[in-house]
Amino acid sequence: MNITASLVKELREKTGAGMLDCKNALVETEGNIEKAIDLLREKGLASASKKAGRIASEGLVDSYIHGGRIGVLIEINSETDFVAKTDRFKDFVRDMAMQVAAANPKYVSKEDVPEDVAEREKHVLIQQAMNEGKPEHIALKMVEGRMGKFYEEICLLEQNFIKDPSMKIKDILNENISKIGENLKIRRFVRFEVGEGLEKKEENFAEEVAKQIGN
Repeated sequence: MNITASLVKELREKTGAGMLDCKNALVETEGNIEKAIDLLREKGLASASKKAGRIASEGLVDSYIHGGRIGVLIEINSETDFVAKTDRFKDFVRDMAMQVAAANPKYVSKEDVPEDVAEREKHVLIQQAMNEGKPEHIALKMVEGRMGKFYEEICLLEQNFIKDPSMKIKDILNENISKIGENLKIRRFVRFEVGEGLEKKEENFAEEVAKQIGN
């Protein structure tokens, strides 16, 4: 079947995938645009993986302030300034800033967690398991699962997305890489909360943010 330029353009507009990816998907599905969309979605993670090594040095620094109580600055990089100016990229950056405000991660990824921090947590979890009466070899296996929960709490990429808890942030990132067609990188963030580190009345501002975002 002859795959026309207009059909490729239509698929690109619907998916945000690259022109070549769109053409190949249409060839593979014999011009069926709905099947091509499904195919591109199925290949989304593989597509994102291929782009992961490409340099992303453009992007945006954005801020999010919640009620004058919590503030976030976040930097997310793209490969080109063109993509950084698109609404989809801006929406993604804003969603990530809101995620940081609501979920209060400490690091971007598991690789960013200092070794001494991870080892200290492992030691505590092993002792907890052994205090529960578990033999050491069982305790060591239990710690693997419990460390997963630990990383979910402190690493942005491992957290569930506040707008759709069925997806992790790393899935949202990969989806946007696939649809935008460039490598994207959440580089760094900083979060401020009024009175943080000071003795004060117990208030859960992060929970308040999450509830409001979810509405």
